[in-house]
Amino acid sequence: MIARRQFLQMLPALTLVDPAVRRVFAAQHAKIKAGQIGTKHAHASGKIGTMRKFSDLYDFVGVVEPDDKRWSTVKDTPTYKGVPRLSEEQLLGQADVQLVAVETEVRQLLEVADRCVQAGKHIHLDKPAGEDLAHFDKILKNATIKKLNVQMGYMFRYNPGFQFLFNAIREGWLGEIFEVHTVMSKKVNDATRRQLAEYPGGTMFELGCHIIDAVVTALGQPDRVTAYTRRTRDQDPLADNQLAVFEYPKATATVRSSVVEVNGGRRRQFVACGTKGSIEIIPLEAPQLVLTLDEPQGEYARGRQSVELPVLGGRYDGDFLDLARVLHGEKPSDFPPQHDLAVQKAVLQASGVRLVPK
Repeated sequence: MIARRQFLQMLPALTLVDPAVRRVFAAQHAKIKAGQIGTKHAHASGKIGTMRKFSDLYDFVGVVEPDDKRWSTVKDTPTYKGVPRLSEEQLLGQADVQLVAVETEVRQLLEVADRCVQAGKHIHLDKPAGEDLAHFDKILKNATIKKLNVQMGYMFRYNPGFQFLFNAIREGWLGEIFEVHTVMSKKVNDATRRQLAEYPGGTMFELGCHIIDAVVTALGQPDRVTAYTRRTRDQDPLADNQLAVFEYPKATATVRSSVVEVNGGRRRQFVACGTKGSIEIIPLEAPQLVLTLDEPQGEYARGRQSVELPVLGGRYDGDFLDLARVLHGEKPSDFPPQHDLAVQKAVLQASGVRLVPK
């Protein structure tokens, strides 16, 4: 079995997970001044909590929440307690603030992200990147011109199971990938259904996007995406049961996402099959990974075997640990703008949302 430290060395993206390595890194670099706009995104509390946790790397200056009712609800929770409330102008007007996490409702993400980039800030932009592909493309191009980083908030990028998968594909352990099968589901209450129903893309747009990011990372931009949308209820318009088929020259990938599956989190999965082996990650959190090989690779023997994965910690730890290295110029982003644009195009296609020509 490969040791945790060896595993982290094999996957450079997770380098700063090691506390000893992070202490050395923090001593060599000034803290990154950061803030957050919005508290209404489903991942908002997790993002601010992660930045505050890594206080050796980030100097968190405050949060923007213009909705007084919402602020009164969250301000005394453990995540936000003691955090200064700022206006957007106050946050973006601070010249030494380098990073802004954009955590508004989905419909506002792109507008806020655009203003942050115009103000010269790196951004962590939560998912999905809106419904206007051309606007997202414009934001990415402006950020590139200004030498700013846009990190998307897809939550499996630094998951140890997916890091192992991506590395195995890069190293050729699985041979040529010919099949990918994924499921990203859960069960939600009526209130959440009403919120999700505001977006025509349904569960694939809101939830399936996470796994689409991983499919595009593994296989690249698809040649074609076909969406199959089903609704299990007549009481609301939510697209709550969706399937998308991604086509490649020598491979196909299926992405399933629903919000009606009992205990769906336990069956979330990513299975990649290649000509030399396969990887199964079931469930995705905490990841359990099975590797099957037709010949030895690295530390792993021929045959079917479970892989012991290191514990990452918080769901978003890897994102903000890697982002610190990127913003300090120690490495390029693992996910360049062209990848993020390809993912967003695939998300919209898989959700059955009509793409508007530029």
